[in-house]
Amino acid sequence: MATFADCLVNSVEWQRAAIAELQRLQVFGPDAPESELACLVAVAQEQHTAAGVVLVDEVDNLNEFHILLEGKVRVSRKDAKGNFYFNKVVEAPEFMGEVPLLSGMPAQINLVTVTEVRGLRLDADAFWHGMAECPHLRAVVLSEMRLRMRGLQQQQSQQEKLAMLGTMTAGLMHELNNPGAAARRAASQLRSNLQRMHALARSFSERGHTPDQRACLTGLQERALSVRSESCMSSIQQSDAEEEMGVWMDERGISKAWEFAPVLVASGIEPGDLNCLANVFSPGELSEPIEWLEATASSMQMVSLVEDSVARVTELAQAVKTYAHEGQAGIQDVDLNESIHTTVVMMKHKLREKNIRMQKDFGPNMPKLHCMCSGLNQVWTNLLDNAIDAVPSEGGMIAVHTARVGDELEVSITDNGAGISPEAQEHIFDPFFTTKAAGVGSGMGLGIVRQILESYHGRLELESKPGRTQFTVRIPADQNF
Repeated sequence: MATFADCLVNSVEWQRAAIAELQRLQVFGPDAPESELACLVAVAQEQHTAAGVVLVDEVDNLNEFHILLEGKVRVSRKDAKGNFYFNKVVEAPEFMGEVPLLSGMPAQINLVTVTEVRGLRLDADAFWHGMAECPHLRAVVLSEMRLRMRGLQQQQSQQEKLAMLGTMTAGLMHELNNPGAAARRAASQLRSNLQRMHALARSFSERGHTPDQRACLTGLQERALSVRSESCMSSIQQSDAEEEMGVWMDERGISKAWEFAPVLVASGIEPGDLNCLANVFSPGELSEPIEWLEATASSMQMVSLVEDSVARVTELAQAVKTYAHEGQAGIQDVDLNESIHTTVVMMKHKLREKNIRMQKDFGPNMPKLHCMCSGLNQVWTNLLDNAIDAVPSEGGMIAVHTARVGDELEVSITDNGAGISPEAQEHIFDPFFTTKAAGVGSGMGLGIVRQILESYHGRLELESKPGRTQFTVRIPADQNF
């Protein structure tokens, strides 16, 4: 990678010229004392760089302070997929590099010269010397850093929202496709059942039934129609019951015995219930009433499947509406349990991808928050997303607990991941710090969460050890500040 062409500044004449240029360009404001500029120039290095040179790569640690006197530099950041979400051309006069030097965090930016660049460079020792000896310059640099950090956090917050929205949109499409596909299969089966029942009804009409035959068939049909859900059997019990039903029908020459058996068993019908049919219908007639009964039971099961599919779509639609509109209607009453449940629904696809077991323990009689509660869904989204990333691919578990504790509402999210080391816990809320793999985490999520909670006079606490990490949110129940 190309680097700066540097030369150490020794010339008194050059130093005077550099001080005059800093004053003319007002890099550190119009009131910068000449003595402080002289102090800075004395430890600086002059730099001349051609256009198109990579000054800093996002994987490097930016441990230099740059003062741009002439030329343009492109500053950019990329997301985990390599797409630019911050791309800005900085033009002289300007300075840069103070954020990673003062925060101790990696820069995570790219610096590339757009034109030929001329300026000054201070290494870390020279920068800290200037910060210690030059109070005016220190104040200017710290003020600019504060503004840049605020802007960076706002951009990162927006990027986090957009990235999560993209992930959730993809997941929602998958979630909507499942009930949609189930409803289509059920509709197709219902059409087939109606066609079969029409043919059977015509056959029954031509043949006619005795009162005993009608009574037995009607009784079994009403029983099948009354079942609203499948029987609560274990898989072994279900298999044994289907085996028994299949054998009963097979012994009596029913052609589709093993196809009909699961449907009849799921409707709660046992072989003994079919004895009345065997008693009033001849062996040659028995297949048609059993097929009629199976078609009736199957149709009811398909109707239940359509109802469940529609309910799932409705739940997702309501979750999207609640998630998207939280905090946009001004002051409102927000149910924390409902807010968290909505986020869980929105993230169900990610839970399913890793086969994560979700435990929800929502406290009863939780008072509603009366506030303009924008951002709370982002809190739950970030914490749940971190937990999902942390748990193992097999045997992952996440527990959500809510309760009122004194004057506060408490929400804890616990996972059984590897845990966060004590060293990492000390920096877990620092900007750009992340324990995730490179390109996966931005290191801003938890900082954004804490900022949102502070706007509600709340706080975020962390307890972690190997195999158990718990983030606890505490928010005052009374938001009438």
